[in-house]
Amino acid sequence: MKLIVGLGNPGIEYQFTPHNMGFLAIDRIAEQCGVKVANRHCKAVTARVILEGQPVLLAKPETYMNLSGESVRGLLERYEAEPAQDLIVLYDELALPFGSIRVRERGSAGGHNGMKSIIACLGGLQDFLRVRLGVAPEHKLTDVREYLTERPMRKAQLLLADEALDASSEAVRMILTLGASAAMNRFNQKVNEAGQAE
Repeated sequence: MKLIVGLGNPGIEYQFTPHNMGFLAIDRIAEQCGVKVANRHCKAVTARVILEGQPVLLAKPETYMNLSGESVRGLLERYEAEPAQDLIVLYDELALPFGSIRVRERGSAGGHNGMKSIIACLGGLQDFLRVRLGVAPEHKLTDVREYLTERPMRKAQLLLADEALDASSEAVRMILTLGASAAMNRFNQKVNEAGQAE
């Protein structure tokens, strides 16, 4: 069983904030598969789907972002899954341009509290796949927390987010069928000012 986990905060007030891009990505995959992410266990809402011919569990931890690892660890144990082979985490990334995505095979949390929690709950293990969804603002932030969790995305941001959610779904599907390297080659290309891949 592959575990595809999106990070975010539960509650309608957080639904369309930048910090909930991981949740929105899971919802997009579920929508494409014709299911609702509504089963509750291991401190998460989940849905089972067949994605690219493989059994997959979609999950959104309900622990709030800073304790995401508790849910992820529980899901891995319940489904006897190995992080390095079976786990894909989708989450927002302030260091990337809004609307971009990047696939990464391993690495540190990079200041993301949800990722810090997962790595800590996995005993420091950093070798698992992640799809990072860029949410960098246009201007320098005076209050990061307010930007990420207290303001819904504006219309222009929602349009970029919509494209990124489709791209993240495509990336997950490519990881499942062709592997991480193929997905990184496809989605990690740098884009120049003209909007063309370099």
